[in-house]
This record gives sequence, C-alpha cells and structure tokens, in this order.
Amino acid sequence: MFGRDPKSARIDILIGKSASIQGDIDFSGGLHLDGRVTGHVRAEESSGSTLSVSEGGCIEGSVQVPNVMLNGTVKGDIRARERVVLGACAKVQGNVYYGVIESAIGAEIAGKLVPVEPSQRAAPEASPSEPKPSAKKAL
Repeated sequence: MFGRDPKSARIDILIGKSASIQGDIDFSGGLHLDGRVTGHVRAEESSGSTLSVSEGGCIEGSVQVPNVMLNGTVKGDIRARERVVLGACAKVQGNVYYGVIESAIGAEIAGKLVPVEPSQRAAPEASPSEPKPSAKKAL
C-alpha cells in the first residue's frame, strides 16, 4: 500500500467491497478490507497481525490490531501496538494509540494521537545465554 514491507503484504482474509459484516471480527495473519464492518476488529497483540483498509473500506467500531494500514475510514479508536500507516484518504473518528505512526498528507484524525509507551509494547524475551538475576543476597 504505502512503502510496504514484505511481512505486511500477506493477506489471509479478504473482505470484498460489496460485503457488509455486522459483528466483531477476531483474526490472525493479514486481513484486507474493501467493504464495511459494523463491529470491533481485533487480533492478538502477540500475533504480529496486519489490518489493511482500502479507500472504500469502513469500520464502525474499535480496532485493536498490532499493525494497521488505513486508507479508508474508522469510526472508533485504533490501538496498534506496533505500527499505524495512514494513507492520503484515511479518516479516523476516534483516538489513535500507536507504537510508530506514519501519515500521508491528506489523512484526517478527529481524536487524539497517543503514543504507546515502550514498556507497554511487547517486551523482548531474555536470551537463554543471559544470566538470570539471583534471588540470594550476599551478607
């Protein structure tokens, strides 16, 4: 869509422009929306999942997906722990919580931009070779 990286190009689920869904969507992998969803769209935070919404796509509900590429409309809050990419036709009526954000000229946000603190993002796991802190205290 806009400077895609290879992992975000994956599409496992496609909702076409003539489709209209009423209800929540829980998914993993890649979801591309050309149609309309009235309900919440969610993916597990640890999944690395990506939601892409085309210019004609619309979501009336909150979005909680690690990576969001938006060129359509969201009427609700967006919570993207990793990355939000807003295209020139993107319209958000709600707050945007993001790890990293990229926006093209023309994108509209009627709400707050709220950065997610690094401590709230997924913490990298300690490698097995690192020593673990000892619970014993020397006297």
